[in-house]
Amino acid sequence: MGAATIGFGTSNVKSWANSITGLPEQEVTLPVLFTSHGNPMDIHLPHKANPFLTYLFDLGVDLRKKYPKEIKAILVVSAHWCTKGTYVNVSPWPETIYDFYGFPPEYYTIKYMAPGAPEFAKNVAEAIPAIRTTTEWGFDHGNWPMLRHLFPDANVPVFQMSIDYYQSPQYHYELAVQLKKLRTKGVLIIGSGSVVHNLQLASSRLFKGDKTLYGWDKEFDEWIKQRVVDRDIKSLMNYEKTKFGKMAAPTPDHYVPLIYSMAMLNTNDTIEHTYESLLPAFSDRSFIIESTH
Repeated sequence: MGAATIGFGTSNVKSWANSITGLPEQEVTLPVLFTSHGNPMDIHLPHKANPFLTYLFDLGVDLRKKYPKEIKAILVVSAHWCTKGTYVNVSPWPETIYDFYGFPPEYYTIKYMAPGAPEFAKNVAEAIPAIRTTTEWGFDHGNWPMLRHLFPDANVPVFQMSIDYYQSPQYHYELAVQLKKLRTKGVLIIGSGSVVHNLQLASSRLFKGDKTLYGWDKEFDEWIKQRVVDRDIKSLMNYEKTKFGKMAAPTPDHYVPLIYSMAMLNTNDTIEHTYESLLPAFSDRSFIIESTH
């Protein structure tokens, strides 16, 4: 992903609205998650079927206990909604989207029936001119496979924001900074992607039942872990310049949600790596950013 020029000028990005004005303020600052949405072969399974799905379920239990009334809506930045331009879905009842092919029939029967959050989404679009509204999308593969375990009752409104595939890491970072205010407006923000996601190389081993790591995948995953711990957002944004960056993320879609999550970081926040697991050329690394007050 090169240093694409933002169409309306970088200076305009920095002058976007500093707050999301139409939503009530809360005393509590909600967390930000970065999470994998898991192995596509597992999306139909119950949460007890493997450690990652169990992790998602347990994390959801913890979030609901800690923030029983504070989570008013969920914003998902999904690797599976890439567009030209940036959009939020304002549908009151988004459809479940099956953006994958060739899977058994039971994969296409799962529904995640959470309501949308059109008022939240419209407010975001009104506050930030670069974001446009649409009803032409729903809950995709980067959304419902993890939300059905995090929030299995589907009783929290959800809206999704697209990733402008043609923009630079700087664009995504600056846009995410503007969205940070949502954390005090009752919005749980989730970046859903994968820091190592090379489908071609993953498939060449996994389809043969070979789970042997390549080596570079582990090295890059560890590099990510340390940069997150160090809060080194600049290095994370320049991942393509690292030794294995382009191999770990040959396309930007699954990496960019990491930038969104890290850009939401406040000085007084903690960062905890909550799940670590690797398959060849694929990482389930996940972490949570949480306020200390």
